[in-house]
Amino acid sequence: MRKVTHLLQRVSSIALLGLVAGGPVVLFTQSARAANNPNQQPLYQTARKNAGTPNSNYVKKDSSGAIIAYGDSAITYKAPSPALAQLGQALFQQNCASCHGNEANGVPANGTSGAYPNLVGLGPATIDFWIESGRMPAADPRSVQAARRYPRLTHDQALAIAAWVTSLDPQAYPYIPTPHLKNANVADGAALFALNCAACHTIEGDGDALAQSTYAPSLRHIPATQVAEAIRTGPGNMPRFTGNLSDVQVNDIVKYVTTEIQHPNNPGGFGLGGLGPVAEGFVGLALGVGLLALVGYWVGERQ
Repeated sequence: MRKVTHLLQRVSSIALLGLVAGGPVVLFTQSARAANNPNQQPLYQTARKNAGTPNSNYVKKDSSGAIIAYGDSAITYKAPSPALAQLGQALFQQNCASCHGNEANGVPANGTSGAYPNLVGLGPATIDFWIESGRMPAADPRSVQAARRYPRLTHDQALAIAAWVTSLDPQAYPYIPTPHLKNANVADGAALFALNCAACHTIEGDGDALAQSTYAPSLRHIPATQVAEAIRTGPGNMPRFTGNLSDVQVNDIVKYVTTEIQHPNNPGGFGLGGLGPVAEGFVGLALGVGLLALVGYWVGERQ
């Protein structure tokens, strides 16, 4: 019994993913390279097919054998062009190195290890998400949570920085996703969103407060690529959905978010900003009682 308890403790100390949406339990493991560097981030690994890694139906390699793209009919993942790496290094030194260090390892000049996140091994999708969502470069590096804002860098500049960081660890995944929304199922996406996302982002996708001054952001006005990147990389307090969601399921969620949440259909009339049934009920009660009071006053005056 003691051996079993010790084994369970060791397993939970590595990582334990719940069985969500019919997916298998998958453990994230450290490679020998990461084990030699205690500050190295866990690699993006999953044994499930079509879950964001080159373990997929489609894999494309260049002349040297390096993987440059992979995926399936639901989502295609593509690496930023290595030709952008030199420009990306210059942009990184100008905009990122003051915190993340010249080697992107989270050790700034005259700083201490672990003061800022280590970016090596995170994959280009993570770098692209944080830059293109405007969260990085950070307005306040000491803030509890980086807020979404208008991006300081362009799309091409974000790709260049992602290309340089990726060159430091060419086997870092996921690559930058492109969801193929024509193949997605909105109904399945709604069910998966309710199961995996609504607890934090609310069923309307408006976001909500979490613990210790953190919050789940609103999902309004977010491009499909960034929605997929967030699901696959788990920014901030968000969990990383890898082995428990397939590319088809992620594509369904992205379709639901970018259609039903961002462009809701209100067959009953005014949507009132999707405040929910309780708040909408109070609004309806206030307007209804107020209108009845005016009608009653008008009738009384006529009498």
